[in-house]
Amino acid sequence: MASENVITLSDANFADTISAEGAPVLVDFWAEWCGPCKAIAPILDEIADEHTGSVTIAKLNVDDAPNTAREFEVMSIPTMIVFKNGEQVAKMIGAKSKDAIVEELANHM
Repeated sequence: MASENVITLSDANFADTISAEGAPVLVDFWAEWCGPCKAIAPILDEIADEHTGSVTIAKLNVDDAPNTAREFEVMSIPTMIVFKNGEQVAKMIGAKSKDAIVEELANHM
């Protein structure tokens, strides 16, 4: 079951979400047909639940928001980009372990 702490993004709310002051925002660029994307979804749900308030986890379906995916040069998925105060501070391409994702986020909290 998906976490209620994970935000679903669209082209319309993307800029406002990543520009929020404070906690870093990890955006998971994914698609319904992507196996590795489905594999990391429960990991991102866990991180969202365990780190509520210190990080925001958001998902952007690249099929629904191709312009945003193109803007951030997402060429393969899953791609996870960490934003802090609207600026891209990290990019992870491919499925990663929970430890690797948390370690990267810790650098920006």
